[in-house]
Amino acid sequence: MERSRLSSALIAILMLPAAGAAFAQDSNTEAAPQSSQETVDVADSTDHFDTVIVTGSRIKRAEIEGPAPITIISAADIEKQGYSNVYDALGSLTQFTGSVQNEFDQTGFTPNASFLNLRGLGPGYQLVLINGRRTADYPLPYNSSSNAVNLANIPTAAVERIEILSGGASAIYGSDAITGVVNIILKNNYEGDQFSLRAGTTSRGGGDSGRLQWFGGKGGDAFNVTYALEVSAREEILGSQRGFMDSALDGPANGPRTTGVGLFSGATGQNLWPAGLETTCARFEEFEVAGNSCLYNGHAATQSVRNSDRNLAGYVAGTWYLDDNTQAYGQINVSDSRATLVPRMEQWTKVFGDLSLNAYAFAVRSFAPSEIGGVDAYAQHYDETTFDATAGLRGSMLDGRFSWDATLSHSRYELDINRRMFLTQALDEYFLGQELGRDAQGRPIYAGINTDRLFNPLDADTYRSLSTAVHSEAESSVTQGTLVVSGDLFELPAGAVGMAALLEGARQSYELTPDSRTLPGNPGSGSFNLVSTGGEGKRNRYAFGLEFSVPLTSQLKASLAGRYDKYDDATAVDDAFTWSTGLEWRPFDSLLVRGSYATSFRAPDMHYMYASSSAFYIDIVDEFRCRANGVDPTSTTCNTLGVQPSVAGFRNGSTALEEEKGTSTTLGMVWDIIDDLSVSLDWYNIKLEGGVSDISVRTLMREEAACRLGTDRAGNAVATDSPYCVSVMSLVRRNGDGSIANYSSFPINQAMQETSGVDVNWRYKFETARLGDFNLGLGWSHVLDFERQEFADSAIEDTRDDRGFFNFRSRMNWSAAWSRGDWNANVHGYRWGSLPKADGSDRTAPYLVWNAGIGKKINERASLGLQVNNLFDKLAPRDDSYTQYPYFNPTYSPVGREVFVKFDYKFN
Repeated sequence: MERSRLSSALIAILMLPAAGAAFAQDSNTEAAPQSSQETVDVADSTDHFDTVIVTGSRIKRAEIEGPAPITIISAADIEKQGYSNVYDALGSLTQFTGSVQNEFDQTGFTPNASFLNLRGLGPGYQLVLINGRRTADYPLPYNSSSNAVNLANIPTAAVERIEILSGGASAIYGSDAITGVVNIILKNNYEGDQFSLRAGTTSRGGGDSGRLQWFGGKGGDAFNVTYALEVSAREEILGSQRGFMDSALDGPANGPRTTGVGLFSGATGQNLWPAGLETTCARFEEFEVAGNSCLYNGHAATQSVRNSDRNLAGYVAGTWYLDDNTQAYGQINVSDSRATLVPRMEQWTKVFGDLSLNAYAFAVRSFAPSEIGGVDAYAQHYDETTFDATAGLRGSMLDGRFSWDATLSHSRYELDINRRMFLTQALDEYFLGQELGRDAQGRPIYAGINTDRLFNPLDADTYRSLSTAVHSEAESSVTQGTLVVSGDLFELPAGAVGMAALLEGARQSYELTPDSRTLPGNPGSGSFNLVSTGGEGKRNRYAFGLEFSVPLTSQLKASLAGRYDKYDDATAVDDAFTWSTGLEWRPFDSLLVRGSYATSFRAPDMHYMYASSSAFYIDIVDEFRCRANGVDPTSTTCNTLGVQPSVAGFRNGSTALEEEKGTSTTLGMVWDIIDDLSVSLDWYNIKLEGGVSDISVRTLMREEAACRLGTDRAGNAVATDSPYCVSVMSLVRRNGDGSIANYSSFPINQAMQETSGVDVNWRYKFETARLGDFNLGLGWSHVLDFERQEFADSAIEDTRDDRGFFNFRSRMNWSAAWSRGDWNANVHGYRWGSLPKADGSDRTAPYLVWNAGIGKKINERASLGLQVNNLFDKLAPRDDSYTQYPYFNPTYSPVGREVFVKFDYKFN
């Protein structure tokens, strides 16, 4: 009943003709100040208005700073600090304390996408906007579970600035804005033309790159048009080009080496060499003898550590002044790219009954690039296209007191993946012939293995006969219509009460169409050792909201916002109401004390809802095996004894999910100590309840062991025949010998995550008559707490320093820019705090990277620059306990030093 009354009231207010103003962050409406990752005064703005709209509010204001912290990265910052794209720029944010999978992880589900992870809650918990509007998610789900926006395909040529709001903002923007909002503002109302050419390479080899940009604009009395074109290409970097990670022998204790070829007795484990170890292993170019094994250590050498790609992107935006009070505007942003990835080469393994041996055996066969025609023979190709279009009308009414903005936008992301993979059945028959049946344990039986084929290299023609082209497609889209009106309602003694009202409708959809042979249930003719996930779904969303800015006194201002979202989809989610409030107190002109509190939510991710059955492989520590053998499940002994590698897991989506709910609190201050010297300090707390995630393997193994043994770790009795235990044990399926055959997983609303910390920023600009002008900056974020509770009755875990999460507890960045006459230079760097070592024994050293650049203005039109990223060629901190490839935490980059030369030319 209360919700019904609220809905009626908000609809009535939205229908008032006096409600209204411009849609937040439409770059066609406003040109906000540019700064170097800081907030600056409105006086720096090139806009002809005395107020601007800043991310986090739909009400125009005279101050950039508000109740919640805002960080601004300008196009100039992106260029002078040497970033290749939007993601690189955002990657330096101190708030980016979480770890993410990236193109370095070729075994992941999204090896050609780059995601953000503010505050460590994960991709998808910060809302990414382009000109204040939602954009289509990357079609492939991150970690095979949820969707997020890919930040690597946005052309820098079109970017005017990026605004980052720290804190919850669902009351303004709706779902996903839990840890913050990233708003990418594209160029508009530009005059002239500029050409830019950049070329670069790495000092360790590979990664040559080139980029051409052209952007400009024209205008007249009744129109303006802005356009941008960007063409870029980049060479791959292979493991063979990085000597510290090109072999399994580079790892601690020589690393985890891989069997090149072997045939073992299933009963005794004896290696059944037909011609002796040395003779057999010598037939393979890349294999080598070690002890009593023939090993292949070169997997790492031939896989990508950075993808090659080529990109073409275009952007055009225009405004037409229909009369003194009305404007029409539009923009189109398109991109087309192809990336080439080289994954780790496949391995064939088979447990089978061999009639010639009258026993069962185990065969292993790795494949080296020299056997199949080189790395290009099994490279993956990702063809991606994006399309984003907006059209709208805006104007003013009641003598300019109120304004309105109506927009319709559509964003689409399409993806095709092509690769070549072995065929399971063809490979089995090549080595074993026709299957003759099954033994009592369910193992396939063959007349005998073809040892001549197993112990000799393939050739390229044979590889093609045993493999097939695998093609998968994916697409996602979002279509949205928005009406926003705003203006001043009435005057109070301290000033006008500002108001904005929103009415919004949207449709979101996605579809994953993997090659059917890569899905569970197709082992006979399917591609070998490749698993995919499918899914398809759509939903509609409707929303309306109100926002108020109330000057309580000349020094104190309050803000209040509320939003109602209605969902139409297959889940249990029906609607969500969120609200936020903030205070800004200025006891004197140079000091702002601020605070905000916001509720937020995230609707269940589309792939969490609609994912079809998918499979994956994971190493599992079998707690039941450890406890049954009297081994402490928390000990390192269990981590060795209980490990069962490459266990198959199966996963489905769930439409029984509810929305995730969060709260965000910030308290802080901004102090302009003197002219051009300022410092800000903000404390934040973000709490998420009902966060959606799959049941963790660790938890499942713990609960399954307790149910099978009848006692938990503490010795408390557990009813093995309870519905709970029956359900848990049904998720873990075991073979006759007690080993794990496979397990099932699905997403659920889990209990809680909560994090808090501090952000500090310091900036100082000064000019000298002889030495030039200087601009200095320093930022620091520190995570004070990060807690997680998997279920409502589970213990609260401190995960800030948990080695399983690999989140940084602190990050820092700094910059120093100098200019004098025709010369300019900059130094920029960042520090990532320590991480827990892989074995939990200690922490790694911090990671510091320095970038530097210098530029010279040749004449009024042309300029030349040199940029060096990772000036001191810094690699990952040492961790001798990290024994898995790449032998260091993949959060760090193996690229090393990069050098770029850049030429700019202005035509007018």
